[in-house]
Amino acid sequence: MASPQSQDKREGNISDSFVSLSGKGGPPLPERFLELKKTLISGHEDRVIASWQRLLAQLSRENETVAKEGPQIVPSLEFKDLEGDLTRLRGELRKRGVAVIRGVIPEDEARAFKGEIEEYVRQNPSTKAYPEGNPQVYELYWSGPQTRSRAHPNLLKVQTALMELWHSSDPESAISTSQPLAYADRLRIRQPGDATFALGPHIDGGSVERWELHGYGLGGVYNKIFKGSWEEFDPWDASTRVSAVMDNYNGLGACSMLRMFQGWLSMSHTKPLEGTLMVNPLLQLSVAYLLLRPFFRPINEAKDTQGDEYLAAENWLFAGTEMTSELQGATPGYGQELNAELHPHLELDKTMIHMPQVKPGDFVVWHCDTIHAVDKVHKGKMDSSVLYIPICPVTESNAKYLLRQKNAFLNGIPGPDFPGGQGEANHVNRPTEEYLRSCAGANGLRAFGFEKLVAADTDGPGARAIAAKANEILGL
Repeated sequence: MASPQSQDKREGNISDSFVSLSGKGGPPLPERFLELKKTLISGHEDRVIASWQRLLAQLSRENETVAKEGPQIVPSLEFKDLEGDLTRLRGELRKRGVAVIRGVIPEDEARAFKGEIEEYVRQNPSTKAYPEGNPQVYELYWSGPQTRSRAHPNLLKVQTALMELWHSSDPESAISTSQPLAYADRLRIRQPGDATFALGPHIDGGSVERWELHGYGLGGVYNKIFKGSWEEFDPWDASTRVSAVMDNYNGLGACSMLRMFQGWLSMSHTKPLEGTLMVNPLLQLSVAYLLLRPFFRPINEAKDTQGDEYLAAENWLFAGTEMTSELQGATPGYGQELNAELHPHLELDKTMIHMPQVKPGDFVVWHCDTIHAVDKVHKGKMDSSVLYIPICPVTESNAKYLLRQKNAFLNGIPGPDFPGGQGEANHVNRPTEEYLRSCAGANGLRAFGFEKLVAADTDGPGARAIAAKANEILGL
């Protein structure tokens, strides 16, 4: 085994990923962002203005539906009927961008994970967590339950099936969705009454990068929106994501690996208001609004209007010569945050809905562009505990990350995206390669980068090529 070493990032915790948790305020964005905004819509300003009007009208209608239906709007699938449920709910899954898959891991097994993790922490009191003195989110990446879960055949089956909701507009795109790659993220054991881990509405995967030409612009992910055709924006087109860059500022916790979905595996029985996840289930509309919001301003401010007058389309003008460099809620090096003041038409107070009740072994997923948050206060009587486990396809950049993450695993240090330091390098009973090989099948070892990736019969030319390239990168 290689000797322990640190990643290239300073030590820290989850609060370093978000301005609202860090307590830091950033200065106004540099003027180059104003020039960027002008460039994005140059020559088609009229189309953008017209599209904004259509967007506000559609949001007003859909927001009411979300508010009325609440958690029941989230598609619910059964692992035992996975194929049929995916077929039946495909349209709704693509519209909502969120889902809960029930019974992925046996309930008793998943609940036992929590006790095992708590014993691991007890044996290793140097374990870092947020907040200090009242831990809710642990800087743990390589505990036994985390390692076994990422390699669990049921979870890998679900991840592979969900990636099929995506498609490649270009069959030559260098991406494969026939096998997932592991991404080592943290875990949460949130205690009843906690109000410290009150992370508001946000989107991971960068912030200003969504507008930057050398960020998501490299893949043209959001080009349709900036050209005034948000209805044609396809959040599920994998081809546009292959070359996109999500982390231009080396932020602590800024994800540089393409995650088609973020997700967590529940280790607890958790209901709405019990410290659980909240989501905005209007994927296409919320993304379009977030990206177009910086180009428009209100005529009359909220404090000077009554009722719905502030949100009325006629109260919002194209900023034009009064446009500034601001990208509401975006700060370089931090996650994208949203709130009612900066993004009023999303009506987040009524469109951020709770995940329905879950039990240990249920797997919750949300599209990488989905606005999500956590309960401000955990009002339940039991812990709200999850293992964060996203869904990652095979791409060249993902394979390069996986190689670095593999070395991090062998050394017991955090993965490349996360705060640095020694992590679990000196932890007692930390899983080793031998441990992984004892609990993982062939697909699990492939996910971790320890076995050669194999192209599926259904893979197109781009997917086959990238599987070969990934094996070369991984030295397999």
